[in-house]
Amino acid sequence: MLIIINKRKSVIGMLCILALVISLYSFEIQTKVIAAFTDQECSEILEELFETRNKALLDADEKKLNNLYDKSTKYGVWAYEHEMKKMKYLHMWSNKQGITFKDIKTKLKINRVKSKEGGYLINFTASTEYKYEYDDSKNETNMFRIGTYHSLNTMKNEEGWCITKEWYTDPFADSLNLENIKFDDIKKHILEQKKRDSSNMNERRKKALEYADMFCGAAADEEHEYNYNKKYRNYNPLGGDCANFASQILYEGGSFRKTGQWNYDSNGATKAWVNAHAFKNYMIYSGRASLIAYGDYDKVYKASYKLEPGDFVAYEKQGKVTHISVVTGSDSKGYSLVNCHNTDRYRVPWDLGWSNRKIKFWLVRVHY
Repeated sequence: MLIIINKRKSVIGMLCILALVISLYSFEIQTKVIAAFTDQECSEILEELFETRNKALLDADEKKLNNLYDKSTKYGVWAYEHEMKKMKYLHMWSNKQGITFKDIKTKLKINRVKSKEGGYLINFTASTEYKYEYDDSKNETNMFRIGTYHSLNTMKNEEGWCITKEWYTDPFADSLNLENIKFDDIKKHILEQKKRDSSNMNERRKKALEYADMFCGAAADEEHEYNYNKKYRNYNPLGGDCANFASQILYEGGSFRKTGQWNYDSNGATKAWVNAHAFKNYMIYSGRASLIAYGDYDKVYKASYKLEPGDFVAYEKQGKVTHISVVTGSDSKGYSLVNCHNTDRYRVPWDLGWSNRKIKFWLVRVHY
């Protein structure tokens, strides 16, 4: 059988395929360029918004904060009102503590961007560093970081970019009410304290501390890429990852052995491993830990100076522990600092975000 090949048609076909490939490749390049440009623009927008907002929070500048929000919608009003409450809380807490915030800076990592109604919907991670000094020790600067996960709508008006809606895991949501706490005696006691030396802690506590610093998520050093340990499931979408992280610190860092009650494997986690209330009960009733103090802030703040790196604080609301943080050090006045997940914290004063009178604290010594 004789097969006749039409060379002209064959060449035309090949050219069509080549043109299609070039077109698709060109489209892909254009898409990447547009995406890169959009990400760059959104990055610049966020940096400007956060720089202005951080300055407003630092200076308690209500007018500057007001100008950042579009209050023509209820979502813009809600976002503004919440930020106002946070600003007032931070300054009331600093008054209680006897400190002055000196600087607030945020590093941003954009995860997703979507064009929306003349602006953008931006999903991003923020790592915010706070620096503070005690009122009688101006030459010693302390630092902590808080990591948050945001979904923010922004649009441009006559004055520039503004926030029309914002949601994020707020570290101060449980404590925007300090009005009833008497500050004078507390401040006096805090300012009388001295720096503590934890250099003689045992090796297991040191390893627990290293793990806590490495995997505290959006609050960790940038070199750790703001990630949790990927060996473990992130339980934040299921109600919170704080007890899971505390358990990891004790197991991976502190070399505590797993038990039938306290365990994580391919089948998942036991209740004592992943639930804050069950974790606290297990640690105390198993003898792996013991209670230092229990009660509201007025009753336990003096005892908090007994906490050592590797111990933990449990936060109780309405009779149930809802959060766990692990002690990771102390500041220039010996005030205990903690790391945790949910809203990710790195070396944050242990009561910041939890000083509401309705909250009770369990200060717990872990026996390494």
